[in-house]
Amino acid sequence: MFPPDNVWNTRVDFLPVDAQSSAYINSIGSGTGLHPDFGTVWAGAPNGIPYTTVLGAQPLVTVTFGYDDESDPGPYPIPPSAPIEGGPNSSGDRHVLVVESTNCKLYEMYSAYPQADGSWTAGSGAVFDLRSNVLRPDTWTSADAAGLPILAGLVRYDEVTSGVITHALRFTAQHTQRKYIWPARHYASSITDPNVPPMGQRFRLKASFDISSYPAQVQVILTAFKTYGIILADNGSNWFISGAPDPRWDDDMLSQLSSVKGSNFEAVDESGLMMDPNSGLALGSVTDLCVVNAVSGGGMLTATLYWTAPINALTTTARYSGVSIADANWTSATVITDSLPASATVLTTAVPYSGGMVYFALKGQSATGAWSALSNNAFWPRWDVYLPVALR
Repeated sequence: MFPPDNVWNTRVDFLPVDAQSSAYINSIGSGTGLHPDFGTVWAGAPNGIPYTTVLGAQPLVTVTFGYDDESDPGPYPIPPSAPIEGGPNSSGDRHVLVVESTNCKLYEMYSAYPQADGSWTAGSGAVFDLRSNVLRPDTWTSADAAGLPILAGLVRYDEVTSGVITHALRFTAQHTQRKYIWPARHYASSITDPNVPPMGQRFRLKASFDISSYPAQVQVILTAFKTYGIILADNGSNWFISGAPDPRWDDDMLSQLSSVKGSNFEAVDESGLMMDPNSGLALGSVTDLCVVNAVSGGGMLTATLYWTAPINALTTTARYSGVSIADANWTSATVITDSLPASATVLTTAVPYSGGMVYFALKGQSATGAWSALSNNAFWPRWDVYLPVALR
C-alpha cells in the first residue's frame, strides 16, 4: 500500500534513537508487555480491525459525518455487508475500511453506522489514494486520531504467512501528547508534558532483542518491529498492536507477543526521512555499503566502496574515520566527497593509512537539504577476506 518510497514502507533500523526515547518508553510502560489487538474471535465478534475489498463498479452511498469539516465527503463505495470493527452491535470504535481496488482507493470511517435507507453515518471519514504520497490536510483527523491511514498499519495474516512484512505497524497508547509529528496530521490530547509521546512517534524493537525462540509467524512480526517499526496512531490501551481478524490466526501463538516489553523498544528520530511536510515521500538511506579490493601501502589505503543508491536523494556524502561512525560523530569524520550524484553506486578512494581499522559511511541529502539516515558502516580490514574465495 502506497508507493515503495512512502514513509510507511521505509526501513527505520538505521535511524538514530530519539533523544526522548527513554521518557516516551516510560510513559507508555517500560515493563508493560505488547498486546496483539487482533486474532480470531473476541466477545463474539472477529478480533481486530476488519476490511473488505470492492471493485470500481461498487455502488456509492451517502455518508453523513459528525466531524464533516475534517472528513472527505462522500459518497463512498460501502457495501451493505461491510464488516464493522467489533461487530454490528459494537459500542467501540466501529471502524469500517474499504479498498476500492480498481482505482486503488482506500475509504476509512470511524464510528460508522449503517442506516435503513442504505446510507451511513460516521464520526469521521478519510479517502487515501494508495498510489500517492500525499498526506491529509494539516491538522485534519482521519478515521484514526493521528490523521493516518489504518489499513496500511495492520498486521495481516496473508503477509505473515508470506514470511515478511515490509511496512510499519500501528499501535496505541493511553496517554499521548498534544502534538503530532510527521507523518501524523492531528493530535487528540490536552497533555503538554514533553515526556509523553506525540502522535506519529515511531518506535522499533531493539536490534539486540533475541527473537529466535519465538514461533515462525511471531518472528515475522517481531522482525517487522525491528526493521520498519511501529507508529503511534491513536489513544487506547498501552502497547496494543493493531491487526486484521482472521479465523486462521492461532491466538495462543499471538499471545506470546506479551512477553515483549516496552523496555525492549526504542523511539527513533525519523525527521531525516522527511522531504516535504505535506508528503509521505521518504528519503531513503544506504543499508548495504561494503568495501572491496582494498590495498594498503605507502601510508595509504586504496579501497572501492559499493552500495545501492539512496532513494530520493540529490547528492551523496561519503566520510571515513578510524573509529566506528555514528550520528554523534558523523560531522567529525573526514569527508571523502560531498558532491556525488545520488545515482552513484561505486566510489574508489585513497585515504591515509597507518594500520588498524578504517570505517566508511554515507549519507544522502535531498534537494531541500534534509539528510538521510546514516548508512551502515563498511570497514577494513574485514574478517572474511581471510576466508577462501568460495566462502566469502
